[in-house]
Amino acid sequence: MTLAVVAGLAGVLARARRWRWLFPPGPEPPGIVAATMIGYMANNVLPLRAGEFVRIYVLARKLREAERMSSAQSFWLVTATLVVERVLDSLAIVLMLGVLVLTIPVPRIVEWAAGVLFAIDVVGVSMLIALARAPDTCRRLLLRVIGRWPAAARRVGSVFDIGLRGLDGIRSASHLPPLALWTALVWLLPATAAWAMLRAVHLDLSFGAGWTVLAFVGVGISVPSAPGYVGVFHAAATAALEVFGVARSAALAYAVLYHASAVVPLTIVGWLFLLREHVSLGEVRRAPSAA
Repeated sequence: MTLAVVAGLAGVLARARRWRWLFPPGPEPPGIVAATMIGYMANNVLPLRAGEFVRIYVLARKLREAERMSSAQSFWLVTATLVVERVLDSLAIVLMLGVLVLTIPVPRIVEWAAGVLFAIDVVGVSMLIALARAPDTCRRLLLRVIGRWPAAARRVGSVFDIGLRGLDGIRSASHLPPLALWTALVWLLPATAAWAMLRAVHLDLSFGAGWTVLAFVGVGISVPSAPGYVGVFHAAATAALEVFGVARSAALAYAVLYHASAVVPLTIVGWLFLLREHVSLGEVRRAPSAA
């Protein structure tokens, strides 16, 4: 159980380290670890994955203080990097699901989910490639569409230019090796946590079962839901173990323990960062609307 908790927290820390390499080349943005921990804590206590907005809010505030950016500049820069992060995560989930579909019998709904995510990824990656390779052309097309509204065109053009900086991280060749390394750790560590929890409850399954649990849970929590992903997390983890012939009662017991080992320590650590950053709970709750 201890290994599951440590590996789970290390996985979130790896996400923070990877996030640094999604920003433009230069000094590391201040407060990335704190923003990540606070954001994931907020996901555990706020509904609809509102912690993602909290993460943007906290880091954007740190950027404003440290680099004297305007609110719009810091917000849209951080948002752009988070969009890229989501595309990378979605690609990883699709890859894992694709391997599972080809190697083990998975429920039909998982096959459909893999297909839907793949289609979304194709669109997302295509847009990122177009923006990275032909930003001027994309800007002209965008402004041509909304050109009849001059005020909106000026605002959208400004947001586009700021957001484009959020692609500088993946456009920099020096950032690609650390991005690849940290992305591997982002998924290896939580898979280790899932497998360690299997061993802790005396389910003698292979490491591949941990990957399967992680892939199923990744699909389940990709849709905004209740605080802490209560319900969808348990259903996804239970379905993953049923693929390996685990009885539903034992699979559900595992899901409850695995969820607790992931949520409780992360919530505590996030609260500690919240106190260290002198951010109030009310401010965190207002962060999505403020953003």
